[in-house]
Amino acid sequence: MSEPPGAAVSLAPAPPDEDIAATPPAAQRVLPLRRPGRWIATAIVLVLVAQFVHGLVSNPFYQWNRFAYWFLRPTILDGLLITLEVTALSAVLGLIGGIVLALARLSKSPVLRAVSWTYVWALRSIPLIVVLIFLYNFSALYKTLSVGVPFGPAFFSFDESKLATDMVVAVVGLSLNEAAYAAEVVRGGILSVDQGQHEAAAALGLPKGHQFRRIVFPQALRSITPNYVNQLIGLIKSTSLVFYVSLLDLFGSAQTMGSTYPGDIVPLLLVVTVWYLILTSLVSVVQFYVERYYARGATRALPPTPLQKLRTGLAELRARARREAAV
Repeated sequence: MSEPPGAAVSLAPAPPDEDIAATPPAAQRVLPLRRPGRWIATAIVLVLVAQFVHGLVSNPFYQWNRFAYWFLRPTILDGLLITLEVTALSAVLGLIGGIVLALARLSKSPVLRAVSWTYVWALRSIPLIVVLIFLYNFSALYKTLSVGVPFGPAFFSFDESKLATDMVVAVVGLSLNEAAYAAEVVRGGILSVDQGQHEAAAALGLPKGHQFRRIVFPQALRSITPNYVNQLIGLIKSTSLVFYVSLLDLFGSAQTMGSTYPGDIVPLLLVVTVWYLILTSLVSVVQFYVERYYARGATRALPPTPLQKLRTGLAELRARARREAAV
């Protein structure tokens, strides 16, 4: 007869039936199987973590006093605001461009499909730093830009070097790159909608645009939104590259201060690291609640929030303490 998994097997003779009946229910417990390997691995990990934390605190090379000095300096905060501004603009413009590209990719027009596929293929293949530097030197290729009749007279023209400021170059470069990835996120979300929803909408005689806006796209958001929020984490880190187009964002401000104060390079890098950790952590919190919101109706039970996990853990500890006291 097989034993339940995780239960210890005892070779001692079984006690008489009357002894079992006289034993209180709290004492009739199945002892869990001992797992020494798990405890050994846990101890090793705890030792390594303790050594790492001790090195961070005790190593004078990190200069934590200088870290505290630079963390809230106006120069760093100004760079942080530029990082947030570039991220917000690029996220919105990239999502709009991604929706347009995804619709073109799903279009029945072979020209639109080919152009959209080529754009996504090219922008996902070219490194972002190459795109930014190319846009930064774009005025060398086209001195002026004009709007008018194709291959005909121009209605008006403007100097490209005056229009393409450092902020514009950074936002345009990141938006172009972000649109290529957002297009695949949006296309995947639209394709995730069950085909029966399309057929039901068509059976109702709804126009194509109405079908997409009121039936298909709202259901696709369940897949699009969490994935695109996750994409924002990569976008926040990608903003560090705008320093190479002369825009002093968070990383650029720290890099400039590091050139002026070479002895504070490590504390400044730690400042940048901590700020990026804070920003990505905030986006991760938003991502969790967005995924939890769109999981309604798709799962039997919503994933617990951190507060709910804490309450459950405390309740389990109190229940365990009461059992131990009863024994």
